[in-house]
Amino acid sequence: MRLHGLPHPHRPRTVIRAEVSSTVRLSALANTLARRRKMKLDRGWMWLVLLLSFLAVVVSAAQEKQSEADNSDNNEDVGLDDEELKVLMTDEKQEEEATVTDEDQPDESDNMATASGKAAVDSNVSFQVTYKTPIPTGDVYFAETFDDGSLSRWQLSKTVKGDADDEIAKYDGKWAVEQLKENKVPGDLGLVLKSRAKHHAIAAMLYKPFVFQDEPLVVQYEVNFQDGIDCGGAYIKLLSDTGSLNLEQFHDRTSYTIMFGPDKCGEDYKLHFIFRHQNPLNKDMEEKHAKRADVDLKKFYTDKKTHLYTLVLNPDNSYEMFIDQSSVSRGNLLHDVVPPVNPPKDIDDPNDSKPEDWDERAKIPDPEAVKPDDWDEEAPAKIEDPDAVKPEGWLDDEPEFVPDPNAEKPEDWDEEMDGEWEAPQIPNPACETAPGCGEWKRSMINNPQYKGKWKAPLVDNPNYQGAWKPRKINNPDFFEDLQPFRMTPFKALGLELWSMTSDIYFDNFIITSHKEVADRWASDSWGLKKLVASANEPGIFAQLMMAAEERPWLWVIYILTVGLPVGLTVLFCWPKKSEDDYRYKKVDVPQADVEEEEEEEEEEEEAAADEEDKVAKATDKNQAAATEEVEEEEEEDGADAGLNNLEGSDEGEEEEEGEEESKAPEGTLEDELKEGEDAKESHKQAVRKRRVRKD
Repeated sequence: MRLHGLPHPHRPRTVIRAEVSSTVRLSALANTLARRRKMKLDRGWMWLVLLLSFLAVVVSAAQEKQSEADNSDNNEDVGLDDEELKVLMTDEKQEEEATVTDEDQPDESDNMATASGKAAVDSNVSFQVTYKTPIPTGDVYFAETFDDGSLSRWQLSKTVKGDADDEIAKYDGKWAVEQLKENKVPGDLGLVLKSRAKHHAIAAMLYKPFVFQDEPLVVQYEVNFQDGIDCGGAYIKLLSDTGSLNLEQFHDRTSYTIMFGPDKCGEDYKLHFIFRHQNPLNKDMEEKHAKRADVDLKKFYTDKKTHLYTLVLNPDNSYEMFIDQSSVSRGNLLHDVVPPVNPPKDIDDPNDSKPEDWDERAKIPDPEAVKPDDWDEEAPAKIEDPDAVKPEGWLDDEPEFVPDPNAEKPEDWDEEMDGEWEAPQIPNPACETAPGCGEWKRSMINNPQYKGKWKAPLVDNPNYQGAWKPRKINNPDFFEDLQPFRMTPFKALGLELWSMTSDIYFDNFIITSHKEVADRWASDSWGLKKLVASANEPGIFAQLMMAAEERPWLWVIYILTVGLPVGLTVLFCWPKKSEDDYRYKKVDVPQADVEEEEEEEEEEEEAAADEEDKVAKATDKNQAAATEEVEEEEEEDGADAGLNNLEGSDEGEEEEEGEEESKAPEGTLEDELKEGEDAKESHKQAVRKRRVRKD
């Protein structure tokens, strides 16, 4: 701070400091805001890019996985090699969108596909397949494709169901040989159950009986619930080789060796594997049920696709069930069936009974315990609260409920039959504003003296003998059959079904001893159906909608997947005000502040000029020159300090003033005492204003 009364050619230091401080602060503020805005935009774009990259990776992985699955299913699971792939002819113009439509083909053409291998090709399709009736590549016991359009080798049952009403006891359900409704392969026919709410029974003889010796048993066939399934089954029965087997008398109690296939009623989805085991002691036949499948079977009943069911039974008593050539259950005939094949060796003695003096009590009341003298068993559990006080304004004479004054007796009220009519009760209107009505009663609280009925504490029973169990004896019905695989031979395959849904499709039955033969048979038949169904699959958008219909919670994921990128885009990419406008608005206000400071400093200069005139008369030129040199040095130092420290302390300025004033001549200080105080107050007000603006 310069000395009062000493003139100098420089601008006031306060003005320089204000300009420098304001300019630097605004520049730093603008740079900081620009950096923050840039960092915010960079982070927003970074998150958006990461999210889009993640979604792209997920979609790419899903498509790649689906493509690999389709390729593996079409080539590996189905077992197609290079030579067999030649039977598939694709349209080069539409490789990805493949559909098979055979609706315009006349019915006579359905029967033109014979075992000789004639191909029926629809001229209006964009995905053509050449179908040939599959021929077994090895020794088989039974094979049926229905491609000849007839049921010549099948026998319809002509009997009745024994435990049913006469109206529905007959096996009069209709069968037909038809193509699939959807995803049909031209020339491929199957057996269709046509009636609903009726009994169906049809059977066919094997080429030769199957005898359980040293070869596995492989049973395989296709099922398509074309209209879904409400309650019904699609299982088959392998009819036992008995001398009295008559297919015309095939019914629900006909002896069978194995029952295998899907069944559903309500929400219970099953895949049956039941075999009948003969008790070697009494020769009775008992049904043994395999454990439930390890996967959820619902989709196989509801997707309206053709599925392949396979049972493999090995001489080592192991078994395995497949759906679409994927294992769904496996186990052992000795351990994984209910009830077990072999009964327990020991059983409880049915004639054994618990002795009368048998003590099963682990704890008993302490016989030496005595009830305390002060134990009051008659004390009530609840007592009236002695501190309760009736609220003021309680209406003791008013009842809580009164007859409804607006109620009227019904016109059809008969007092002889209905009794005397009384108006219904309603809450008393007088009690609405009062704390209560009727007789006031104290509230009830827990009785601190209540102890209840006294009981002796429990102690260990010295006579405790444990829980009684009957003794074990040898099971008189015990036997041990270590080869349950050796079942009763069978010589026919039959379907005996009741269904509340029609149009159940069966096709391509095969019974063999070699899994490879069944797999090759499946590649020539079911493999083509799967290929056509895959070509007719809806697009990804349609699949997402179908999935959301079954699982509504997927809508949340869809909304987040779509809405999050849109929200981030709007948040970080929405047009904002230009940086020039931003700077103008931010700089405009401080510029006004600088002008105000300049005006204040000009007023201070005028006051200082008057003081300088008075000081000049009282001091000599030498002192003025010396003092001016000191002042210039201090001003230069102060200006440098103001540039280095923009937020300089105002208290330091006041101390600097005191130091400079102390250097002034004594005569000058005495003359300017009053005027200096006024200038000092003016300077303090300016400092306060700068502090307020700074805050």
